[in-house]
Amino acid sequence: MKIEFIPLVISLFPATLITVLAIYFFKLHTSNEDRRRRFLLHRESQKQSFPLKLQAYERMVLYLERISPGNLLIRTTPVNDDKKGYEFLLTSTIDQEFEHNLSQQIYLSEECWNTIKAAKNATIGLIRKVSLKEDIDSVDKMRETILTAIIEKGTPSDAAISFIKEEISEFI
Repeated sequence: MKIEFIPLVISLFPATLITVLAIYFFKLHTSNEDRRRRFLLHRESQKQSFPLKLQAYERMVLYLERISPGNLLIRTTPVNDDKKGYEFLLTSTIDQEFEHNLSQQIYLSEECWNTIKAAKNATIGLIRKVSLKEDIDSVDKMRETILTAIIEKGTPSDAAISFIKEEISEFI
């Protein structure tokens, strides 16, 4: 009986080895095919999303240019000589433009979106800071002071636009 068992084990060993190798190579093949399909799908989705992503960056650069104090002051003329009213007009214009572009954040990196928000908030802060000064008694003086401040220090928008340009250059 012992003699009959040994030839059976000897004959089953190559079949078992071939079966294990076949299963291993089948799993390896299916795994590679799955990764290849995911890669092709990812590449196809990037082809479709790249123009949208680029458009989002373009829109945000346009937004930053529009809220840049120099451009904002040219586009938004004061209705009267009330500096608080003009401050409100400027800040609400910035906020409305921002709300109009909120959906673009899904195409931007978190860091880029935070940089854009920081530029928006810094611009609003600059406008509010200037309007709170006691020595500024008119809208024209307020506009002049804001323009002087951006000439001396630069605009928050410029820094954000530079960041966007750097980020775009990484994936183009």
